[in-house]
Amino acid sequence: MSEAFKCGYIALIGYPNVGKSTLLNRLVGGKLAITSPKPQTTRFRLLGIVNLPEAQMLFLDTPGVIDPRGALNESLVQAALTALAEADVVVWLNEPRPPDRQDTVLLPHLRQIKRPLIVAINKVDSVPKPKLLPLIQAYHDQFPDSPIIPISALLGDGMADLLAEITKRLPAGPPFYPPDQDTEATERFLAGELIRERVLHHAKEEVPHAVAVVVEEFDESRRPELVRIQAIIYVERDSQKAIIIGKQGRLLKSIGAEARKEIEALLDAHVYLDLWVKVWKNWRKDPRALRTLGYRG
Repeated sequence: MSEAFKCGYIALIGYPNVGKSTLLNRLVGGKLAITSPKPQTTRFRLLGIVNLPEAQMLFLDTPGVIDPRGALNESLVQAALTALAEADVVVWLNEPRPPDRQDTVLLPHLRQIKRPLIVAINKVDSVPKPKLLPLIQAYHDQFPDSPIIPISALLGDGMADLLAEITKRLPAGPPFYPPDQDTEATERFLAGELIRERVLHHAKEEVPHAVAVVVEEFDESRRPELVRIQAIIYVERDSQKAIIIGKQGRLLKSIGAEARKEIEALLDAHVYLDLWVKVWKNWRKDPRALRTLGYRG
């Protein structure tokens, strides 16, 4: 291994729906983080490992930073800000719009960090090129010492430039993980996230925010012939439970069928998936419930 080899953590920070999870999946070369148009899709800090000949990059996908009202939002914002404090390099991901000067949650932290900051303007495929120069200048005015990189996580544009800028700023050191590993998340956790993703794609209005998934059983004793998974989809009200189950159980069956296919692709095994929907009233406001469900309550 070269003496110039580098390794370090890179926090992907930004507002909801700017494409952090899409970017992580693009960088690792496969589906690792779940995605949806719904806010709060990412609720847990997720590590994605990118191995290059000259560096091992440890990307931290984080929840979108929003006004932390309520116990769940406070937990999500804290998870993002903790990653911000722990990372060797910070990538601030934005949509192609000027920086929000009224932001009092994220911007103060970005201005105070001592670590290298890279500003990535995502979704540039959605705007005419003449509009990019003023946007780049607007971010440069805010952070004159940071590179401003236009990218499209969806199409893969700008990835080489982004990786090159990150590599320059990583500390020298040996890799932390084996070269064939792309995450430290367990298959059990990823299966639960894939179930929640299918709920988010089907549910509307307030229901997605009230959903949490817990994998109660993950039996792989007969793998690859069969992996048995039992999971509970928690909601906060009986009306939300009825929506997810659907008329004659049709929606829950669709969610289960779609999630099973995704999980089978993840595990490379046949999967028996048993889904239940239960009510846990106001779990988002209950610190004890948040801890039980894996959040920082």
